[in-house]
Amino acid sequence: MPHDSINHARIVSLIWGIADDVLRDLYVRGKYRDVILPFTVLRRLDAVLEPTRDAVIEMKRVLDDAGIVDQDAPLRDAAKQAFYNTSGFTFKDLRNAANKTRLRQNFEAYLDGFSPNVQEIIENFDLRHQLPKLTKADALGALIEKFCSPDLDLSPTGLDNHGMGTVFEELVRRFNEDNNEEAGEHWTPRDAVRLMTRLMFEPIADRIPSGTYRLYDGAMGTGGMLTVAEETLKQLTGPLGKQISTYLYGQEINAETYAIAKADLILKGDGQAADNLVGGPEWSTLSNDAFAGQEFDFMLSNPPYGKSWKTDLERLGGKTHVIDPRFVVTHDGEAEYSLVTRSSDGQLMFLANLISKMKQGTELGSRIASVHNGSSLFTGDAGQGESNFRRWIIENDWLEAIIAMPLKMFYNTGIATYVWVITNRKEERRRGKVQLIDATNWFTPLRKNLGEKGVEISSADADRVLATLKAFDQADDPDHSKVFDGVEFGYSKIVVERPLRIAGIDPHRVYKTAEIKKLKEDGIRDESAPPVIKKVLPYAAKPDLLHGRYEATIDGRPRVVEYEPDTELRDTEQVPLTEPAGDHADGIEAFFRREVLPYATDAWIDPSKTKIGYEISFTRHFYKPTPMRTLAEIQADIRALTAETDNLMAEIAGEE
Repeated sequence: MPHDSINHARIVSLIWGIADDVLRDLYVRGKYRDVILPFTVLRRLDAVLEPTRDAVIEMKRVLDDAGIVDQDAPLRDAAKQAFYNTSGFTFKDLRNAANKTRLRQNFEAYLDGFSPNVQEIIENFDLRHQLPKLTKADALGALIEKFCSPDLDLSPTGLDNHGMGTVFEELVRRFNEDNNEEAGEHWTPRDAVRLMTRLMFEPIADRIPSGTYRLYDGAMGTGGMLTVAEETLKQLTGPLGKQISTYLYGQEINAETYAIAKADLILKGDGQAADNLVGGPEWSTLSNDAFAGQEFDFMLSNPPYGKSWKTDLERLGGKTHVIDPRFVVTHDGEAEYSLVTRSSDGQLMFLANLISKMKQGTELGSRIASVHNGSSLFTGDAGQGESNFRRWIIENDWLEAIIAMPLKMFYNTGIATYVWVITNRKEERRRGKVQLIDATNWFTPLRKNLGEKGVEISSADADRVLATLKAFDQADDPDHSKVFDGVEFGYSKIVVERPLRIAGIDPHRVYKTAEIKKLKEDGIRDESAPPVIKKVLPYAAKPDLLHGRYEATIDGRPRVVEYEPDTELRDTEQVPLTEPAGDHADGIEAFFRREVLPYATDAWIDPSKTKIGYEISFTRHFYKPTPMRTLAEIQADIRALTAETDNLMAEIAGEE
């Protein structure tokens, strides 16, 4: 193990030991992080600021004397950092408090002295609410004392910014793995993140020019996806001689995980990136977009799935009154095409948010990698939000590929997950195509489960996925990769009607609405009875049996009429958009005449109710049925069971 790694592991172990030594009887193990993480951040910031403390205090005095209100920029300059503290205290000074009451007062003054960006971290960690408990148990002084130990050197001389970031991320990982029930909500396993970032960057790595790139995550959790994406981009482009700089942007509603993300960047010395993160309970991405109207080069996310977003929906105006342009778009001539999904699951809304931020005016456009569960592929009927969303991205030709991940990939769930790869700059060979990759069997088992996580995607596994993606239609592995025309996932949902037939009605008159209602309530349905006529069409109307226009005699004259449909006989059919028309007007007519009319000769299609839907079924395309056992195998099993039974009976008889 390299020296740096040994030192990092030692520091993590020391901090972990502080938690066990000081907090064991005060907090349950899963809550240690509520104290240890913010204290780790504070001690690092304290050590970084120590050399410029006097300069900051002097600058503060000068600014106050001059009556200058906006002091943030000059104080940052004085501290030579993106943060500062004007309290005059350091961690070492705090140890000298006469008693625990004075210590708490001094510590609160110390917290109040930090710059606004650090104050936001402290507030979202909710550290101040821990102070009464820590003070009462006389644990506050013990924590400060142990974090000031010479063995635990968190100063820049003992640990550079990258090393501090590594230590902090390792602490977060260990706390999350120790608290599996919550981990999966905010913490995506690093192997999954690495695969997602490679899927986003590698296919175009050789075409990414030197320059500045903006990365965004609308459900950033602890920010791990952004930092890994930044590292991956530089690792891929560095060997190619590219000069790449990045700006990170993210939004997160959970206060603690937002604080962790912001603290992680500050600890790495990237205060500017930390300022680009927005979060806290009031900052829900769906109902309060902090980056409205902005565009990004690369985006990735692991949004919550199967989680209600009803509160956000209400804030947006309710299902039928949403006007947010991220979720109500123009498509196929429809000015208010709704992508609004059911309120019980908002995962595709997060993906719609990412798509709304794709760059339009650059050669590379934008690339997105987002992980979802299986319901994102098929939930929602034709015309509903989920289906509309799939139709929208496929007909706009943005969906490049979907990769089925191994089961048991995440800490708190073993369900099937899928990575969607989206871009608005497809290669020519991919135009109009969608690649599905079944990587469910490409994994490496863990020696010990971490909650529900029992497997990981090793570098070799990820290489296999990337090789398959890049090979596209040349991938010689039909069991794991298939390429489809996007339209193959679409279908027309048609409503098949049959006439209401009531015994004793007059087949030559038109029935009014009230009469039809009474017939439905009191009449006797009879398949041999004539249809109930609800409407007579103008004289110029032509019969169209396919769409429910029939010839009948009304008042002694031939007319074209419409029958009242029998809702009890109403049915629906899904007609693939690729259905061949043959000798008919379109595929719908061909399907209807072949699959419906032979079995219901009086049926017709109501074209006003026809809707287009899209669904993606990995099971349909990759399922391999288990071969039937041969008769010889079955007979052999029966003979073996018979012999075993005979032996058991003989033993029982012998005992008697």
